Amino acid sequence: MNKGRFAVPAGVTDWATALAVAALMLGTGLSGPHPSGGRALLGSVLLAAGGLALGARRRAPPAVLVITGLCAVGYLGAGFNALAVSYLVAVYASVRAGYRSLTLAVSVSLLVVLHLTAGVAHDWAAREAMTQARHTLELAWLIAAFAAGEAVRQAERRADEAERTREETALRRADEERLRIARELHDSLTHQISVIKVQSEVAVHVARRRGEQVPEPLLAIQQAGREASRELRATLEALRDDDTTPPPGLDHVPDLVKRFQGAGLATTLTVGGHPRAVPDAVSRTAYRIVQESLTNVTRHASATTASVLIDYRPNGLRVLVDDDGKATVHTAPTPGWGLLGMRERVSALGGRLRAEPRSAGGFTVQAELPTDGAS
Repeated sequence: MNKGRFAVPAGVTDWATALAVAALMLGTGLSGPHPSGGRALLGSVLLAAGGLALGARRRAPPAVLVITGLCAVGYLGAGFNALAVSYLVAVYASVRAGYRSLTLAVSVSLLVVLHLTAGVAHDWAAREAMTQARHTLELAWLIAAFAAGEAVRQAERRADEAERTREETALRRADEERLRIARELHDSLTHQISVIKVQSEVAVHVARRRGEQVPEPLLAIQQAGREASRELRATLEALRDDDTTPPPGLDHVPDLVKRFQGAGLATTLTVGGHPRAVPDAVSRTAYRIVQESLTNVTRHASATTASVLIDYRPNGLRVLVDDDGKATVHTAPTPGWGLLGMRERVSALGGRLRAEPRSAGGFTVQAELPTDGAS
């Protein structure tokens, strides 16, 4: 449903149509020549039942087709001279749903039953009603209902194919653009960063061989060159990824913690609550929060320990990363691209992110991610 527009639910429309057809059938049947007594009551019930059965025509088209056909035979046999409107609507719905062969078979069977019943009926009114109904179905109405259902089915099929084509075209263009960006980054940045990295490595090596003290700015350039080269390589790999490998999520957090433990950061992982499957977007965001937080700890905090908590809650997921680095309540952090990216990811899911110094020393990152409605 488009925003700003009101759409009536399909179920409401179906039952409104069913009630209208039932009222039309009863009104038509009772306004013309009709039997009396028990046959009148039976015919009226069948007229109404045939119309009301249309309320389920979307959920069970074949069953509704058979029910309306039997009701038509019943009230015509009882002596009601009423057009089988409910059956024609059922034919339309059944063909629209794709049951063409079944609809044709049931309709032919109905005509045969009407023909045989009209031949053996002793009541003149019933025989006349069945004959007229058979003629009507044979001439035009049945063909019109069948053709209308088929036309709508074909139109919906073409619309579905067009929608799939648009989605495939959009995905293909997105892949082409992603690969173009990867080529541009590779051609424009890889060479320059490699030159900076190599030159800084050589300068540090030469200074150490001469026994000279390596200047801090040169060491910073060397470290920045290594990190830039590594991050650029990771970015290019991500851009060239064809999505055959799913992105990392909560299942990959233990491996991530082990990698930081191997890098010298004493990192612990605690899982609270009752672990369960969460939406993919929540799982990916939780992983990225842990990854970015631990990366910031190793780069900027001079921390020796860090703790990661994944807490499963009834309607959400809590991610908490603490460290014992240099940050204190008196040193407000400067938001960088990593923290900004985390906030954007969390906000997109309708969650909350808190990143600030701890009163006991160090820094804390805490995210509350809702699991209801995320995809």
